[in-house]
Amino acid sequence: MQLTDRQEEILAYISEYQREHKVPPSTRIIKKHFGFNSQTTVVRHLAGLAMKGALEQLSDGTWGAKANEVQVMFSLPIYGEIPAGPPSLEEQQQLRSIPIDPTLFGISPKRQQHLWGLEIKGDSMIDAQIRSGDIGLFERREPRPGEIIAALVNETTVTLKRLIEVKGRRILRAENKGYADIIPTSGLMCQGVLIGVIRTTV
Repeated sequence: MQLTDRQEEILAYISEYQREHKVPPSTRIIKKHFGFNSQTTVVRHLAGLAMKGALEQLSDGTWGAKANEVQVMFSLPIYGEIPAGPPSLEEQQQLRSIPIDPTLFGISPKRQQHLWGLEIKGDSMIDAQIRSGDIGLFERREPRPGEIIAALVNETTVTLKRLIEVKGRRILRAENKGYADIIPTSGLMCQGVLIGVIRTTV
């Protein structure tokens, strides 16, 4: 499930409010908290979250997080950018963190310590519905062929590509026909496996 940054913020607020007050916030409360111009804007965001299965409309007309989704939010550290294009030399420094509900990505509490995020730049993965500006959610583990990974190539450069095997050799493939396969010559290391994408634009 892919949520925008704003949807993540609204869901986090509703979940926290619901935990504290035992009832979900009204659209008026949400409007005031986020400074929206109208309640119509609030309803549009809530309907979007409901379509993605994160909220449900209750009998009294309010919109509440589903019972099994009112969880403690996890603060996902966001590091530097990763190019979804030609590999480039990047140093990963934590830029910020964002709250996410791990259950939206099927993440158990045990796995949370292995999670981190990167801002994606470039269009080489566009056919996998990964856009420039998205935030990739990564897990530190060994990759399987066919998975999309944050790859350290030849010990110097990083890129976001799909890992495939051709005649026993690991190569990196874009999801955009305008990019050629990358064949590492002196090493390929997986820094993280992509397990989710948070859309930052509608």
